[in-house]
Amino acid sequence: MKNRKVRVRFAPSPTGPLHIGGVRTALFNYLFAKKNNGDFILRIEDTDQTRFVEGAEDYIVEALEWCGLKFDESVKNGGNYGPYKQSERKEIYRQFADKLLESGNAYIAFDSPEELDKLRKDYEAQKLIFTYNAEIRNSLTNSLVLTENEVKRRMDSGDPYVIRYKMPENTTIVMNDIIRGEVKVNSSTLDDKVLFKSDGMPTYHLANVVDDYLMEISHVIRGEEWLPSLPLHVCLYDSLGWKDAMPEFAHLPLLLKPTGNGKLSKRDGDKMGFPVFPLFWPHGETARGYREDGYFPDAFVNLLALLGWNPGTEQEIFTLEQLVELFSLERVNKSGARFDPEKAKWFNHQYMQLKSNEEIACLFKKELEKKAVEISLEKLITIVGLVKERIGFVSELWEQSWFFFNSPETYDQKIVEKKWKEETPGILQGVVNLLQEINNFERDNLEIEFKAYLEKNEIGFGQVMNAFRLCLTGGATGPDLFSIVSVIGKEETVNRINLALEKIK
Repeated sequence: MKNRKVRVRFAPSPTGPLHIGGVRTALFNYLFAKKNNGDFILRIEDTDQTRFVEGAEDYIVEALEWCGLKFDESVKNGGNYGPYKQSERKEIYRQFADKLLESGNAYIAFDSPEELDKLRKDYEAQKLIFTYNAEIRNSLTNSLVLTENEVKRRMDSGDPYVIRYKMPENTTIVMNDIIRGEVKVNSSTLDDKVLFKSDGMPTYHLANVVDDYLMEISHVIRGEEWLPSLPLHVCLYDSLGWKDAMPEFAHLPLLLKPTGNGKLSKRDGDKMGFPVFPLFWPHGETARGYREDGYFPDAFVNLLALLGWNPGTEQEIFTLEQLVELFSLERVNKSGARFDPEKAKWFNHQYMQLKSNEEIACLFKKELEKKAVEISLEKLITIVGLVKERIGFVSELWEQSWFFFNSPETYDQKIVEKKWKEETPGILQGVVNLLQEINNFERDNLEIEFKAYLEKNEIGFGQVMNAFRLCLTGGATGPDLFSIVSVIGKEETVNRINLALEKIK
């Protein structure tokens, strides 16, 4: 077992948009596989056809591709262990259900949903919880009670039935989890789960174990919510004679609400204004996505990697390659990981600073085209470099740089009252005259000429700079003033000063 090739799978159900907790599970599987020169597999678990949602499978594939998580085998690119969609593997499962029936580890149950519902209500009336288990199985309608002929007659006449696993009685089931260590459960606390349904489809439990065995999965890395299923899965490996081929298990901690109290949900995101899905979900009740909200995929992946795992250092920014190199399941926490939407923004800001001005300018250019703003890429690269450190998202660039493209139409009244003095118009007229004489509009030359002029005329820097900025940007914010002048040029700078002199009285 220890020497076999590492093969892991991410096995979501196409029942809706992929939660970021699911993306993190996929990421941890990917990191573990790549760290150990193994295979990373995508398998779609669609055994529950009643919960299937149109578009969900494509969404899962697109979301993981956006994150840069490449599969070695999947529904999209195939492999030697296919098909990779459980509904296309339907014919495989029945033989294993029959094998369990033959060995006495499973039985056929004819109890109707209505009968079981009545039993549940009867138990509830007595303040008890109904469980289909060893204690009650011999008093219900199943092949443990009925004669072989009666079972055959019912099946031949088309009576609906399910196949249930016969949980061993009063047995201690010992399991090992890479993250949690040894886990023990007594079988008397467990029910006889349905393995095969009347519609001819296996349940998650049987299909999951059979597929992991046939696909030679070496490690099952999944969310904590599957921990209660582990005893059954361990029993199934044993009952099917596959104990030596059983994968190692690792159950990841939950992603918690920003308050730390309970599992992170879409409702939390809606209430607090952040997405809980990687991409926009367009079907039915739509939902925001990190991609459409302007997050970079590498920032999103970096953020998720540190939710429940730590590298053992203070470092927080990692490339995917660095994460692969450092990742180990031993450094995954047992306790839940609190999601912090502000930290998510921080990560995007960090990645914004790491990206080249050209890459950001190309993204910004698309936004400017929507506003019918025409500008050369070269000039846009310069502008991005001047304002990039102030922003975390491409969508914030316009707010920080609009004055490079448009003259201000209004002026911040507070700045006017505070900085526009009686002598200001005369000083600014002198600046206009100076600018008209300057031919070299490189940023550094502008600063030299400007300072020399102020010194010669005994004008204080503060006397002119705030009013000068007000003329160019309409307020008191923005990057280095000489850089703004250099970008917008002589004619535009002079025009803006003259406009302000006309409008501000």
